[in-house]
Amino acid sequence: MIAGPTTGVRRSGRTACGRVFRKQTTAPIQKTVVGRPGVTTPTAPTATNVAPSPSSAARAAGDRRRCGGGLSMAATIAGSAALRHHGLMTSILPDAAPSNWVDRYAPVGLRPWLKLGRFDRPTGIWLLMLPGWMGLALAAAMRGKAPDLVLLLLFFIGAALMRAAGCAYNDIVDRDIDAKVARTAGRPIPSGQISVKQAWAFVIGCCLVSLVILLAMNLWTIGLGVASLALVAAYPFMKRITWWPQAWLGLTFNWGALMGFAAAGGAPGWPAVLLYAGLVFWTLGYDTIYAVQDLEDDALAGVKSSARRLGGQAPRAVLAFYGVCFGLVLTAAWIGGLGPLFLVPAALFALHLSRQASKLNVADPAGALALFKSNSWAGVLLVVALAAGAWKPGGVF
Repeated sequence: MIAGPTTGVRRSGRTACGRVFRKQTTAPIQKTVVGRPGVTTPTAPTATNVAPSPSSAARAAGDRRRCGGGLSMAATIAGSAALRHHGLMTSILPDAAPSNWVDRYAPVGLRPWLKLGRFDRPTGIWLLMLPGWMGLALAAAMRGKAPDLVLLLLFFIGAALMRAAGCAYNDIVDRDIDAKVARTAGRPIPSGQISVKQAWAFVIGCCLVSLVILLAMNLWTIGLGVASLALVAAYPFMKRITWWPQAWLGLTFNWGALMGFAAAGGAPGWPAVLLYAGLVFWTLGYDTIYAVQDLEDDALAGVKSSARRLGGQAPRAVLAFYGVCFGLVLTAAWIGGLGPLFLVPAALFALHLSRQASKLNVADPAGALALFKSNSWAGVLLVVALAAGAWKPGGVF
């Protein structure tokens, strides 16, 4: 910074701690360069420069002692960066609940890793796990049995790990886009809390543990699990290719329905395929609702979505998607020979879905997020319906 004429005027500056000091000068007009806070350096030394009075120098020295012997600009910047980094690690992401367990209880150093795996937003874990539970429940109900508790637990753990791996992979691919979207800019990779190499290590670790679980299943389940990797790998690129990345997410997220059926009943038959197809439309509906949050940011970033494509017609389209979903699920239950107790919770499932569509407002992102999260309960209702269908007093319903 260049200081102006100094002849016959008082010139002021600041010490490193911010205290103002002044000195009188009578030197000819000359320019001085301020090198750092509290220090002024003449462009050329002259005999006419007047040093600060002893009292001013003493005050400046006292300031430096209070600042730890003279605070350098580099130290100030480093301290500010550390504070910003700590703030990012302790800040709650926009689509996470303020009371989520990660931000309330997890150690600060672990929070970026848990947020990378979306453990602060467990709705996605439920939505990935529930199709697997549905497949298990359908296969068991067709034999008149309850779902296997061990398989339910293994599918829960596997879903949590693979959802974490998938989200981290998605964030690696989308890190430049995420930095431009308000809702995602604070995620660990675009905000600089976790490097890309560290994220890849996280993905590999989650996949290896999931592989151990998968290898405990039968060959049909193992084969379907390996095949799902192609869907997972392609998903992050769909928003660059098609207006319907939510449909691809449906193919990916509900693959567990086929795996669950295979784990409990062997080769997937028509009931499993129809259940899977119905769940694809379920995901197409709820992820369109989720995409309403990002309509403006996605348009600015050039990201495609079903919500952008549908615009104001999104509520009607979601209702249509949910209608197809329910029709296919009913058909799967009928072909699978499920009992009449299936119908009551299935009707509640249908009512829940129709309520979501009726309440969707594309101008209300916060409301859309709440509707999206409610799909965890919708999925639980369908699991209960399929499991209840195991009771068959007089044959099929």
